[in-house]
Amino acid sequence: MGYTDQRFDVNLSILFTELPLLERPAAAAAAGFTAVELWWPWTDTPTPGQSELDDLRKALQDSGTRLVGLNFYAGQLPGPDRGALSVPGEESDRFRANIDVAADFAASVGCKALNALYGNRAEGVDPAVQDELALENLVAAARAADRVGAILLVEALNKPESPLYPLVSAPAAIEVVDRVNAATGLGNAKFLLDVYHLSMNGEDVAAVIDAYAAKTGHVQIADNPGRGAPGTGSLPLEELLDRLRKAGYDGWVGLEYKPGDRPSARSFDWLPEGARPAH
Repeated sequence: MGYTDQRFDVNLSILFTELPLLERPAAAAAAGFTAVELWWPWTDTPTPGQSELDDLRKALQDSGTRLVGLNFYAGQLPGPDRGALSVPGEESDRFRANIDVAADFAASVGCKALNALYGNRAEGVDPAVQDELALENLVAAARAADRVGAILLVEALNKPESPLYPLVSAPAAIEVVDRVNAATGLGNAKFLLDVYHLSMNGEDVAAVIDAYAAKTGHVQIADNPGRGAPGTGSLPLEELLDRLRKAGYDGWVGLEYKPGDRPSARSFDWLPEGARPAH
């Protein structure tokens, strides 16, 4: 097995950011990839104009790349925010306004996975109130995802980089996944297993894979330390991906790493060119 047996996609919100958004799909295609993913590209608005949506759709189509993962609106990312759906007031309102916009855009480009970042704990707000709001919004997001034939992803981040984010372990994220599925009866809420974040939390990533591969809907990788390309840190990424495959996961593996001081196109030397197109 190994890297040649995986289905890789490039995260265009962390790679190729030296280029304007609409040029990134073509750059990924030029590097040999046929699948990409994105954080919500319009951090200043949950409801971009139709022309902006159309332009991104055209850029994807013209490049021959398929969007396989998309975040719902998550505030300033990168930046101080870690999602919006559990934050009372204007931010949760913005998340709700985004739900159908994101789902409909995903449907228009054949994207089948929508990631909903939980959001930071808010000062002066009872965590139980935030969790109740989160469940309400995640249920709405799961139903919208189901309407367009997609899954809803719930992600654990890492505590050192996201100290106010409450889902900083695989079990914490899985608990939310189970709660959403129980509330909707749809079964389309899944775990986003980000190897980098789990390793930053000190979790046994192999044990997480063994425990939760069946509930995993998407995987993202970066090496640790440094959040760089595979081979720049000490994580046994090839071995971990093999373990995922053997556990039955055959979905996408998002390359969500920083290219370092190199152009993004030069950060893929670890991956044979024949393993880059989706298969």
